[in-house]
Amino acid sequence: MDNDAKLRPLYLAKILYEQTDEEHFLTTAQLIQILEERYGINAHRQTIKAEIELLKQFGLEIEEVKSTQNRYNLFGRRFDAPELKLLIDAVESSKFITSGKSKELVEKISSLTSEHVAASLRRNVSCEGRIKPGNERIYFIVDAINEAINANKKISFQYFQYNVRKEKKLKRNGEPYVITPLHLVWNGDCYYMVGVYDYKQRLGSFRVDRIAKCPVILAEDGTPAPDGFNIDEYINTTFHMFNSPHEEVELVCDNDVMDSIIDRFGEDVTTYANDMTSFRAVVNIAVSHVFYSWVFGFGGMVKIKGPENIKEEYAEMLRAAVTGLE
Repeated sequence: MDNDAKLRPLYLAKILYEQTDEEHFLTTAQLIQILEERYGINAHRQTIKAEIELLKQFGLEIEEVKSTQNRYNLFGRRFDAPELKLLIDAVESSKFITSGKSKELVEKISSLTSEHVAASLRRNVSCEGRIKPGNERIYFIVDAINEAINANKKISFQYFQYNVRKEKKLKRNGEPYVITPLHLVWNGDCYYMVGVYDYKQRLGSFRVDRIAKCPVILAEDGTPAPDGFNIDEYINTTFHMFNSPHEEVELVCDNDVMDSIIDRFGEDVTTYANDMTSFRAVVNIAVSHVFYSWVFGFGGMVKIKGPENIKEEYAEMLRAAVTGLE
């Protein structure tokens, strides 16, 4: 058997994969023409028919419409078009993924379907105006963290924050953090690493895009997570990944915001009827300015009922926001 005969079924499968779908077919004559013009491989009608049968036996879901010119399409795909659209939307809407990497990933996702469907998916993609990071080192940082999690090893890294001149400033004067990474968490359009501090023996969370460069994976085995640690509970109670003391807070909420309360705290959140127009919600959260900002964002439709120290802290934050502006 010559080399062309060996490769022909593979190229035939490639053509069907790229150029046909449930709505687009290729005739026997078209398949013969594409094989010859694109790949320099000769074929005839009986060859095409026999090798289509071979591909069916291999497991490809190929439909055959018999007529004077038989037509074929590949209709069985690992992903349907709506599933691919969801993946593309997730990539494009992510602030964590750079513009260049977004385009690359969209092309890769689009290659999982026919050229016709891929073209329609790309026509519906728009990411104009979305804030995207400019540094692709993030992907190597995520890979290193994931490797350390799988190997149960500690990592060492520097962490930065921006100063008033928008310059990156290393925290702790550049002294590396030593952390046992436990989980990578997607929260609020950002990637976070949740881990155990080496010197404090407590949990902490770090924005992955604020890690200065690729972490060093240390030879030391990781520190175990605290007893009873549950990542889902940690995410729900550590509000937007700010490390603050956890407290039980009672809120009084207008009935119209129940959806928002459930979105934030889950269906298991403790609620009680307050009056005809409002309800009370009891939540256990990490109290921080982020929580207070969230409450303020409801424009009075969510109020803090207690405890008193939390109410006073919230009031003080509001006073501080307008002090000296008269």
